[in-house]
Amino acid sequence: MNDEFMNLAFECAEKAFELNEVPIGAVIVKNNMIISYAYNQKESNHSSLYHAELIAIHEASKKMNNWRLDDCDLYVTLDPCPMCASAIKQSRIHNVYSALSNSDLTNDSIIRKIFESDSTNPGVLFKTNLCMERSKKLLNTFFKKQRNK
Repeated sequence: MNDEFMNLAFECAEKAFELNEVPIGAVIVKNNMIISYAYNQKESNHSSLYHAELIAIHEASKKMNNWRLDDCDLYVTLDPCPMCASAIKQSRIHNVYSALSNSDLTNDSIIRKIFESDSTNPGVLFKTNLCMERSKKLLNTFFKKQRNK
């Protein structure tokens, strides 16, 4: 894991926080170069599809002019949901580095299953809980603020 890339993912998450979005940030990297980065935008775009990971994948694909993001890595501040995990695998991202596992054990088992290799796509190497306290603090602060509205 590269701290610089995870720090950028947190900067993106903090931007989401400022915009009243669930504070999740994602960064896609290839050969130690940042290809794209994004934060959740579900509220501002009124769509469940605007997850940080999906936006980052979309932007990286445009920049690379290819839907295959071979040899790319994804840094994210919270484990992906199953929808994002499927997109990550379909786009052929090689490694996912996550700051914090989702507290939902069902989510964890589903994404691990999605990330396994199959007859169509290679597997995704997945590491989680790499910056637990930082991510927990940001998420807890956000949801506490939401409850106090």
